[in-house]
Amino acid sequence: MMDSLLSYWEIPLFRYALFGGVLVALCAALLGTTLVLRRFSMIGDGLSHIGFGALAAASVANVLPMAVAIPVMIAAAFLLLRGSAQGKLRGDAAVALMSTTCLAAGMILTYLGGGTNVDLMNYLFGSIFSLSQKDLWLAIALASLVLPCYGLLYHRIFAVTFDEPFARATGVQAGAFQFATAVFTALTIVLGMRLTGTLLISCLLVFPTLSAMRINGSFFGVTLISAAIGVGCFLLGFVLACLYPGGLPAGASIVAVNAAAFSICAGAGEIVRRRRAHH
Repeated sequence: MMDSLLSYWEIPLFRYALFGGVLVALCAALLGTTLVLRRFSMIGDGLSHIGFGALAAASVANVLPMAVAIPVMIAAAFLLLRGSAQGKLRGDAAVALMSTTCLAAGMILTYLGGGTNVDLMNYLFGSIFSLSQKDLWLAIALASLVLPCYGLLYHRIFAVTFDEPFARATGVQAGAFQFATAVFTALTIVLGMRLTGTLLISCLLVFPTLSAMRINGSFFGVTLISAAIGVGCFLLGFVLACLYPGGLPAGASIVAVNAAAFSICAGAGEIVRRRRAHH
């Protein structure tokens, strides 16, 4: 097994996928903690569908895909977060409306443009080895923003996550927080679409947090455990996909490991609760 991993290590695309995937999984787990607790569990799925529509439009227009997808997804994420906070449209309803509309538009544009191409298929179903050196640098830049922000602004993030009106009353700039969350989430999902694909991206945001919540009840504990589970599940799923004879789809493998981790955490949490109840 070690010989196989060492042989993979010699391939640059393997290293880009490994390091880039770890950083994206870490950022997704941290952002997912806030999004799940604010009842935006499906925002990753919705934004990935919006991103697919933007990528399809860019492909038909022969424009650089990222130049279209990133600003569109940032704007969509901000509108979803802000609109729900103001009570104009509940989060799940807004996600459903925007995601299905953009996914349908992307499919129509792809059809009118002469059919799908390989790059769009990579975004739809995931192709972890399609991560380039530029994607790796973007992942490094993303992590260098998300990690310090979480460390320095932890208490403000906690306040906005659980009681946004109170946070605003105490002087917290909730609007700036929403915009930063939108930017970070959009960038994470754009990169994550390369790892797991449009259809499975919400796994990176949702599963680690839900698993952590089964074994810990504090925001700080859930945040740390979620980050550890997100990175650990990515690494295990990635290695299994590479080492399995004939190979496995990396995105599906990562999701399967996350699902297994959730089941284990749910079982462990239930055992602990029963023991406490008996005492």
